[in-house]
Amino acid sequence: MKRSLFGRFWPNATAVVLFVGFVFPVYWMFATAFKPTGDIIAEDPVWFPTDATLEHFKKAVDADHFWTLVLNSVTVTVLSVVFSLVIALFAAFALARMRFKGRRGLIVTFMLAQMAPWEVMIIAIYMIVRDNDMLNSLVPLTVFYTVMVLPLTLLTLRGYVAAVPKELEESAMIDGCTRTQAFVKVIFPLLAPGLMATSLFGFVTAWNEFPLVLILNKDIEKQTLPLWLSQFQTAFGDDWGATMAASSLFALPILILFIFLQRKAVSGLTDGAVKG
Repeated sequence: MKRSLFGRFWPNATAVVLFVGFVFPVYWMFATAFKPTGDIIAEDPVWFPTDATLEHFKKAVDADHFWTLVLNSVTVTVLSVVFSLVIALFAAFALARMRFKGRRGLIVTFMLAQMAPWEVMIIAIYMIVRDNDMLNSLVPLTVFYTVMVLPLTLLTLRGYVAAVPKELEESAMIDGCTRTQAFVKVIFPLLAPGLMATSLFGFVTAWNEFPLVLILNKDIEKQTLPLWLSQFQTAFGDDWGATMAASSLFALPILILFIFLQRKAVSGLTDGAVKG
């Protein structure tokens, strides 16, 4: 009995400790953004904002070029996620369903591309963009962000496509569907968990990317939010309230997307199990 109680206690205790360790910095960031300046610089920490204020958020959104950078970040992130999903979806179907010469080598190539550190290729990327006269443009960022998230997106979706029984697709083709119609009507709806997971990964990767935009885009109006946020000491000085407000605004889309897609991914898994 004691061993059974201990067996139930330590996993829950470990989960609580990990939860607090991961969530507390996020809570402190948001809480500091709402605190008056006096509470932020007080010697004794103020754990809960007693007199919440939106002054720091107003200062952050009123900063120079903020909304331009928001638009830039949203544009390159959404486009790179969409492009990578479309390319990976068709490529994953080909790799999972078709047999052709060089298939295994192609899969290994994508695995190596996923493991390769992008930082070592920044110089080569810069020279390519410079020689094509495309510095200070959002187009190279979109292209390279797409390539950056494509390997994992492809490998993940390939696993989901391979998990769908071929009999479902063959049954649809016997009933008169073409291969394309069978893919759209039968396989695609069962890929919801994979699409949610890969889109979330792609969004987080592209949204947080920093070194590439630092090298390629020197024009402030062609930069993205991560680079702007890294310069908070120049923008806000020692105003930690405005800094935490800017950080909260930057993290908010990821938190919302994660909560939304996590729920959808779980429902997609259960729906796929029932349909299968």
